[in-house]
Parts: sequence; C-alpha cells; structure tokens
Amino acid sequence: MFRALRVRNFRLYVSANLVSQTGTWMQRIGQDWLVLQLSGGSGVALGVTTALQFGPTLLFSFYGGVLADRYDKRRVLMVTQAVMGVLALGLGLMVATDSIALWHVYLLAAGLGIVSSLDTPVRQSFVSEMVGPDLLANAVSLNSTVFNGARLVGPAVAGALIAASGGDTAPAFLVNAASFGTTIAALVVMRVGDLRRSTPVARSPGQLREALAYTRRHPDLMLAMLLAFTVGTFGFNSQITIALMAREVFGLGAGAFGLLSTAYAVGSLSGALLSTRRSTRPLQRFLIVSAVAFGALLVVTGLMGNYYAFAALLIPTGAAALMFSVACNSFIQLGVEPQMRGRVLALYFMCFMGGTPVGAPLIGWISERLGAPWGLIGGGIVCVVVAATAGAVLARGRRVRLELHVLPPSVQLHVAATRQPDAVPTAVAGLAEAADGEVPGEQVARGPVR
Repeated sequence: MFRALRVRNFRLYVSANLVSQTGTWMQRIGQDWLVLQLSGGSGVALGVTTALQFGPTLLFSFYGGVLADRYDKRRVLMVTQAVMGVLALGLGLMVATDSIALWHVYLLAAGLGIVSSLDTPVRQSFVSEMVGPDLLANAVSLNSTVFNGARLVGPAVAGALIAASGGDTAPAFLVNAASFGTTIAALVVMRVGDLRRSTPVARSPGQLREALAYTRRHPDLMLAMLLAFTVGTFGFNSQITIALMAREVFGLGAGAFGLLSTAYAVGSLSGALLSTRRSTRPLQRFLIVSAVAFGALLVVTGLMGNYYAFAALLIPTGAAALMFSVACNSFIQLGVEPQMRGRVLALYFMCFMGGTPVGAPLIGWISERLGAPWGLIGGGIVCVVVAATAGAVLARGRRVRLELHVLPPSVQLHVAATRQPDAVPTAVAGLAEAADGEVPGEQVARGPVR
C-alpha cells in the first residue's frame, strides 16, 4: 500500500504536501463561508466564485502542460507555490483589516485559479519523475490519499477556527499562506540526482495542436476525457452543494458545514486508500462503472432530508468520487509517452476542471430555484446518463454480463468481444482493436487496455 514511500524525494514531497493541502482545504472552507457572509447566502455568488477559481483552467492549463514538458518541474513548482502563498496572505490580511468586499474575493479567486492552472499539470507530471513508471500508480493513489487526508482535517479545523473566532475567516487564510512554505522547503532539499527527468521538449510551434492530435488518435484517452469532463462539471461541486445543504436545508453554521465536509473527506480518503492496491493501468469499464456508481450515490444523497442520514451518505459518495478520480488520473498517466505527459495531463485537467465555470453557477442556480437537494440530484443524473451511454457505445457488438454477488458484496461487469467469422478482413479486426483503445500498428509505452 505504501511502497512508493520508499523513495526519499517522494516521501519528502508527500509529507510537505499533507501540510500544504490541509491549509488549502482550510482556505476553501473559509472562502466559501466568507462568500456566503458577504452575499447574504447566495448560491449563485458561491458558484461564481468557484467558476472564477477554476475558469482559468480552460485558458492556462495547456500552457502549464507545455511548461511541464519544457522546463525543470521542480523549479517551476517553487515559483507557483510561492505565488499562491502570497495570494492567500493578501486575502487573509484584507479580511483581518475588515477591508474585504465580494469583488475582492472574486479577483483573488481568479488569481489563484490562474496560478493553480499552471501548477496542476506540472505537479501531477512531477510525480512520475520522483518514483518512475513502476511505482506511478501507487504514487498517484498515495498523493490522492494525502490530498483527502488533508480534506479530512482541513475543513474540520477551519470550521472550528472560524466558529472560535466568532465567524472571522481570516485565520484560515493566514494558516494556508504559511503552509506553502513547507512544500517549497521540501522541493529545495530534494536530491536532484535521484529524479528521473524526461527529455525536455524543445520550443517549437504547434505543441498544443500536437497534444490534441495525439489524444484524438487514442480512443481510450478520449473516453477518459469525456468522463472526466462530465463528472468534473456536474458531479464535483461538493463545495457548493454541501455548503447550501448545511445552511439552507439544515439551518446550521460553519462548524456543522465543516463536519459535513469532513464526512465527505472520510469517504474520499477511504476511496484513495483502496486505490493504492492498484499496480496496473485501470480498465475502461472500471472508469465507466465508477462514474455510474458516483452519479447514483449523488442522487441518493440529495434525497436525504435528515442531517445524520445526509452525513452518512456523504461517506460512500466521497469514496466513489475518489476511486473514479484516481483511476482516471492513473489511466491517463500510464497511457501516454513521457514527452507528451505534461500536455496530455493538462488537457485532462482542462476537461476535469474546465467545465466548472459552467457547472458551478448552473448547480448554484438550480439549487436556488429548485432547492439545495436538486444541486446533487441533477448533477448525479447527468453523470449516470453520460457514463451509461459511453458504456453502451463501448459494449456495442460485445457480450456484456453484469454479476451481483451478495457474499461478499460486489458488482462485476464482464465485457467480451463477440466471436468474429473467419472471413473477417484484417482491417476490420484492427478497427475493433482501435475501438478498445489501441491504434493498429502503433507501438508506444502504454499499459494494456481491455
């Protein structure tokens, strides 16, 4: 489960990342609560803030991928982490001096989104440089475990800190600003000689078009991008839906909101830990089944009118969300050549987070007009429909069997190709193979796809 931690550089990085991500989650809770305070509880304002923070992904993530493939990732991360720390410090000081307005939050959220869109593809592709391909799947899962361990602690600490401060969110922002120093320190003391750096890509025109063409040539990557866009746009809006459920449906304060976010994080952490057992590239059908399961759980969770039932359902929902997210990330990273990894990961994160500027305000608007539960129910329905349709297209012309087992409880989806007549031309067989994720005649360092 923890085999990637044998690598010293990765161990340093993960330890520092735990501190930094805890601060980041504290800021997210503080920012959401601050927006609700300044806007009088507006779901649309909360959605706009989220859109501004994730909107720059559409404009700048690709450039972040180019930076990852072209420059020293460790040095780029030092710069991006320092800038994000300065932005958090600025927000904290403005709140502490009572000079904050809603448009300030919008502006700083957009600035954080720009820097984060450059940081994310670099940070994700840097994992492979620390551990190598054999430990990559485990390292991605452990990285998600740390992220969700921080998600487990950060919201609860932020909620308690805000409540203890009489509703003042400034301490959460100031703690986050200080936490970025741990990641920068870890990057500084790493053994550079132990890093498995890929060959830098020279500056040349058309590098972004090259990544798009590369992705289009691989139907398995296209499937992952489609699912990531759908789930990221309509399903991963917990920062909005949970806040609105806590305030509007249950009539509770920041402390209870933090505990609900912690319940979701408990499930997320469980899903990430379960994913650490994986050592090979996930199958396409696993991506589809996990997306359907997550969407169905969102619908059921939205139907819960009791606080404790809602909190309990957030645990399996969080687990399903992270099992899909980790599998999709590993699926992409293990399915591309090293020289293309940064740019393809950037495209993946554009799909995963780039739809948030549309999805977040839409979910906020639906929650205001139809009620907070419909933010969860509507998003879940979209995820189920799109993932099930993708599964039906993938299974077309194949034998599909779904097995449900009671002891032990499990769901198994079996997909097998139908038997082809002997007279089927070779070209047709090649197209069938391409539909399953491999391009005929192309030999690249990619994991098996079934």
